[in-house]
Amino acid sequence: MSLIKSISGIRGTIGGKVNDNLTPLDVVKFASAFGTWLQNNKNKKDLTLIIGRDARISGQMVSSLVTATLQGLGINVVDLGLSTTPTVEIMVPELKADGGIILTASHNPKQWNALKLLNEKGEFITGENGAEVLALAESEDFNYAEVDNLGKYETREDAFDIHIQQILDLPMVDIEAIKAKNFKVVLDAVNSTGGIAIPMLLDKLGCETVKLYCEPTGHFPHNPEPLKEHLGDICELVKKENADLGVVVDPDVDRLALIDEKGEMFGEEYTLVAVADYLLKNKNGAAVSNLSSSRALRDVAQSHNSEYFASAVGEVNVVTLMKEKNAVIGGEGNGGIIYPDLHYGRDSLVGVALFLTHLAKENKTVSELRAGYPSYFMGKKKIELTPEIDVDAILSKMEKEYENEDVSTVDGVKIDFENNWVHLRKSNTEPIIRIYTEAKSQEEADKLGDDIIAKIKSLI
Repeated sequence: MSLIKSISGIRGTIGGKVNDNLTPLDVVKFASAFGTWLQNNKNKKDLTLIIGRDARISGQMVSSLVTATLQGLGINVVDLGLSTTPTVEIMVPELKADGGIILTASHNPKQWNALKLLNEKGEFITGENGAEVLALAESEDFNYAEVDNLGKYETREDAFDIHIQQILDLPMVDIEAIKAKNFKVVLDAVNSTGGIAIPMLLDKLGCETVKLYCEPTGHFPHNPEPLKEHLGDICELVKKENADLGVVVDPDVDRLALIDEKGEMFGEEYTLVAVADYLLKNKNGAAVSNLSSSRALRDVAQSHNSEYFASAVGEVNVVTLMKEKNAVIGGEGNGGIIYPDLHYGRDSLVGVALFLTHLAKENKTVSELRAGYPSYFMGKKKIELTPEIDVDAILSKMEKEYENEDVSTVDGVKIDFENNWVHLRKSNTEPIIRIYTEAKSQEEADKLGDDIIAKIKSLI
């Protein structure tokens, strides 16, 4: 079974059986549910939705199904075509639309696709709203429009231009400082839409772009999640080209990974750390990430006499806390930059512009910049339990066991020790506890995970 229905949307593999995979019927049903939910909650008849897609092979088919369904409900559609997640998010308020749907399975392999749902602010709908959409999808209580009331359809081809111009207009993006450096950048866009958008931005910033996997064919040349084990080609090309840095984005361009001039990973966790360092150096305010993100962001915030706050895992939770704390910068340790002066969504394009500004002003190489940040190493493990074991009870016991430490129960149980931390989260679908650790060395991070697993087993 490869169909995942959640409060943030529906995701699955193309083909197969209805309700087991992401079939045309599932796409139509879920698009109908979101459109109907909007109609039920808006005090107006004439609704407009923005849609855009990444370059994956099934994108055009899924887009056609979603478009026709929305029109069948009487909802107008503005189709951006090949786009990025942050571009769709930007265009919803730009065009004063009532919401949006992004057709992307993000970093998942090519057989996957998804519908991600946006409100009128261009932000992901809340968990409560998502639950209402899921209930509508189950009930199939839809009322389609008669022939004279079908929704209108139009396309827009200027969305990237609008998005990039908004970035260039940001006071914290110093175009002239970047241009003066004549940066040479190698880009791996995994043959999706980042191969269109990122070169447009780099050109405006006066950078030379060396393109790797930038044809938007949807045929991903490697696993599209921007992790070290998938990025050997760009690491080699950065060295071969004597480039200043490498830029890697996932298929929908909301995650940003960087490569230094030596062909070494900057560290996905450190994309946010570096951007926060630049912003907090110039503007007082808070930084926010989720509980499973690196402690390095807290350290950098404190070095600038700024506050740091941690949210539950999930972009919606990060955004909610950012608004509550009026944060200057936020995001997730997976390379997701959320810069509220532009919009409340992970955005690799604004991440690139802010990082290049920082790099230019510091007058350092990328490796020198990275060397200035605290070094932490992460470990990820899991413990599988039998179905009859009460996972919540185990987590409660762990909370009690470490009550003299700094413990958070916002999302599972996170235990902050003096020099490291462990975050325990239960799976929503199986009897598993996921164990995330961070320490000053990889060996220490892995050992902490093993020690916690041993402790959990002793409590069963």
